Amino acid sequence: MASKRIVVTGMGAVTPLGCSVASFWDGLICGRSGIRPITQFDPTMFDVKFGGDCPDFAATVIDHRLAKRMDRFTQFAYGAAMQAFAESGLEGKFDPERASVILGTGIGGITELEEQHKRLLEKGPSRVSAFTIPKLMANACSGHISIALNFKGCSTAVSTACASAANAMADAMNSIRTGHADVVLTGGTEAALTPLGLSAFAAMKALSTRNDEPARASRPWDRDRDGFVLSEGAGVLILEDFEHAQRRGATIFCEVAGIGATSDAGDMVQPDPEGAGAARAMRLALKDAKLNPGDIDYINAHATSTPLGDMAETRAVKGVFGAAARSVAISSTKGATGHLLGASGGVEAIACVLALRNNTLPPTLNLDNPDKDCDLDYVPKTARDKRIRYAMSNSFGFGGHNVAVIFKPI
Repeated sequence: MASKRIVVTGMGAVTPLGCSVASFWDGLICGRSGIRPITQFDPTMFDVKFGGDCPDFAATVIDHRLAKRMDRFTQFAYGAAMQAFAESGLEGKFDPERASVILGTGIGGITELEEQHKRLLEKGPSRVSAFTIPKLMANACSGHISIALNFKGCSTAVSTACASAANAMADAMNSIRTGHADVVLTGGTEAALTPLGLSAFAAMKALSTRNDEPARASRPWDRDRDGFVLSEGAGVLILEDFEHAQRRGATIFCEVAGIGATSDAGDMVQPDPEGAGAARAMRLALKDAKLNPGDIDYINAHATSTPLGDMAETRAVKGVFGAAARSVAISSTKGATGHLLGASGGVEAIACVLALRNNTLPPTLNLDNPDKDCDLDYVPKTARDKRIRYAMSNSFGFGGHNVAVIFKPI
């Protein structure tokens, strides 16, 4: 039986660059940074005092009584999901029992966890909220959205650190390919820019400490990079069986051509120095899409602005693409957005879809002095026009998780 074709018919975004797909893309192409001093809490005592928050997000897009029962990470997912669903035109045109929600999050409801732990210590166990567990559990985002949209198919949460959204997309694709769903709302969400989240990542020495110039702190492949920038947000896509989308006259943005997922089976935090697991994920995605490395015109890299990670991904690309590595355009949109952890793969998949549709490469911000060992075409500082036949999005996570997704025009 021929493999089902899978297409994107809706997208929604909540990001440090703006809380819509249009504002996110405009920020990327114009070279704006979404990194700024933290205002959600007092960062005076913290070593890192900046991040990529979403100040334009208003929970008013959600009924206030419902919003009170959601952690911030679920609110982000819900807001992005409503954008994607509205854009898809699915209302009244799908079988609820063949519509699923598969979303990723690396950490889940850490805001609620912190708030209720504080209440426990200050006021005692009897004052802990009855909504604590339903708010902090990782699958809360999928549950709320399935209820709101009447999606009665498989509703799950995927948690593979910073590969969560991409792994969720892999599960979504497999659900459609195996005939279990016609439509899957997928992607990822994260809201870990909290006192505990910030201090925990800082304790690992994973974060940039460029407090004097936050907008220049996330600098993938630059020789002066000193860690990633912690950000928050959500990126959601509607994946749909091509024939189902055609029958209902949907607007189709692109096709998802292939996906590959692997594990390093090495260290819990550090990537394989040669990027072996990442390379295997890319090769599997190419094989799944029935493509050769030279067919890929653009890679949206995972590149988080860490010394080890950026180097490992560069080596992985060279290993997979060989001589073609010099001709493929690569950029890291994390220079503008920072690192959205479990949401990053969803947001960056949207960047790939829009790059394809607009034949425009989003730039890598702050790449002033390239690392001598990171010597590929990273589209520094300024967006570039280029015809794109196929685009690849890479996502890698703590625990050694690696995912590559390939998109193509329809």
